[in-house]
Amino acid sequence: MKISTQRSRKSGLFFVLTGAICWGIGGTVSQKLFQQYGIEVNWFVTVRLLIAGVLLLTVQSFTTRRSQIFDMWKQKKTALQLITFGLFGMLAVQYTYMASIQHGNSAVATLLQYLSPVMIMVYMIWRKQAVLTSKDVASAILALSGCFLLLTNGSLSQLSVPLPAVLWGLLSGVAAAFYTLYAVKLIEKFDSLVVVGWAMIIGGAALSLIHPPWKMDFASLRLETYGYLAFTIILGTMIAFWFYIESLKSLTAKETSLMGSAEPLAAVGTTVIWLHEPFGLFQWLGTACIIGLILLLHSNRRKPIQTNDKQPSSHINTR
Repeated sequence: MKISTQRSRKSGLFFVLTGAICWGIGGTVSQKLFQQYGIEVNWFVTVRLLIAGVLLLTVQSFTTRRSQIFDMWKQKKTALQLITFGLFGMLAVQYTYMASIQHGNSAVATLLQYLSPVMIMVYMIWRKQAVLTSKDVASAILALSGCFLLLTNGSLSQLSVPLPAVLWGLLSGVAAAFYTLYAVKLIEKFDSLVVVGWAMIIGGAALSLIHPPWKMDFASLRLETYGYLAFTIILGTMIAFWFYIESLKSLTAKETSLMGSAEPLAAVGTTVIWLHEPFGLFQWLGTACIIGLILLLHSNRRKPIQTNDKQPSSHINTR
């Protein structure tokens, strides 16, 4: 039994680390597609959401809970919640994140989005669902210090990344906070694969009204472009999320959250090493602050005030 448990934990660690690394690298590959291959963000997000959503629902169809795929649409209230989540949660967080990457780079976009736990913390305190603690103050200091160093590289006169990238990145953090908070009521009733799969399809279908996925000169795309697209959609989205969910079967949510810190590290590392993006000393210090913030927030879950409101779940990811 002990050997079986150890093997289960090892497989859980493999799943969560592989998923997190795929997420981080996926952002960097997306940056390459935008900035070196001329792929348009609207088209990319549309295709990514639609294909990944279909793949996740396909995975769910092979499980014993396959009936949930269509059960979500049987009640009007649940259907409306799912549509809201798909448009203002999934689509918003995916689009803002990719727009930040297009205007800046994957490293900064990923780190800015990881400020969402601080936004959730502030929201919970404002709603009186939690009390302010010394850990909250330390988290705020780390977040502000990390942002300042990351975005300015220690200079008070100019930003080290373009302003549009900063604005889209901060909006991505806000969208991720909403995504996490709003997902709770759906995840309590249905499997994550079903919720995220349908949300991706809804978001992709909505964006396809602006930029239909078939409006692309496919003949002009090179073979490596198709390879990078396949990586971001299959490994960087579908496999990454699936492995994250699988890891929860043998690891605690706290452990998966901590191991998930490999994502921003992978994003920063591949952006600097593979794409040769300049990253100054103060930006590395800012990165360390935000990684420290992630570890601090997940090191000890806050004790909520007893209310009827549900607390945000860590069993769902934004990428």
